[in-house]
Amino acid sequence: MNHDWNKWASRLPRALSTTLYHSAARKFFKGFYSEIGEKYTRLVPLPTDKNVAAILSVKNEDDMISKVLDELVYLPFHEVIVVVNGSNDKSFERIREHPAAPIVLHYEEALGHDVGRSIGAKVSQSDILLFLDGDIHISYRKLIPFIQSVDKGTDVALNDISPFIHKLVHRDAVSVVKEFVNRAMGRADLMANSMTAIPHALSRSAVETIGLANLSVPPLAQVIAMKKKLKVKASASINVLNINRRSDINHGQHNPMTQLIIGDHLEALHKVMSRRGNRLSFKDNMRKRHLAGG
Repeated sequence: MNHDWNKWASRLPRALSTTLYHSAARKFFKGFYSEIGEKYTRLVPLPTDKNVAAILSVKNEDDMISKVLDELVYLPFHEVIVVVNGSNDKSFERIREHPAAPIVLHYEEALGHDVGRSIGAKVSQSDILLFLDGDIHISYRKLIPFIQSVDKGTDVALNDISPFIHKLVHRDAVSVVKEFVNRAMGRADLMANSMTAIPHALSRSAVETIGLANLSVPPLAQVIAMKKKLKVKASASINVLNINRRSDINHGQHNPMTQLIIGDHLEALHKVMSRRGNRLSFKDNMRKRHLAGG
């Protein structure tokens, strides 16, 4: 069915908007099910004939993970991979009982931020990898553009959070350092968009180029992608800032998560400096340093 949908959609004179995509796909699938004499199950086709994996990292999210997986049931993913780590609640049980039938990797110890994504990517055999979080509920309808973007040639499809953050003078430290890293790489167009935000999607070739271990440090992975001339693009816009659950580690000034993310970006900047020098290609045209001697 997915193949037939993409064959039909490829003959359209222009790409469908997100709203029209879901409307047309629903009618297409209803007709398909009718032809074969089966009941329509609300399944929505993916905008690609390539295999697609949804990868989630989960820690103590038994109150939210079922809702997150509920959305994935409507999309014909080749793989749904959930990395449960450091959980002492019912997250594992909720996932195992879910009809999405995910591949579950269970670790008793906490792996650390983003390491689960690297492990999920290592296990996956799909052509397109879509990364999500187990505590952020996103409609399946909003995931289509990220998959479509990679299918059309993007290597790293980012979530464009630019419309939802403050102007520079009012920004938090994390947003400032995100944009600085992008500008240091000559990608001011990306603004503060980063692989630290979900959802984002990667091509298989991007994963192989970046390296599995580097995926555990998203800003470093993004810098490597740009350095290797991969196509990095802000492909769609979902406001995940307001729905990210607050906790002791991500709320308040100088919270542990902020410190971790800033540290990750400093690691990425170190990588940039190895290529572009200590001034990151920002020229100093005002000082005649040679006259100072020494």
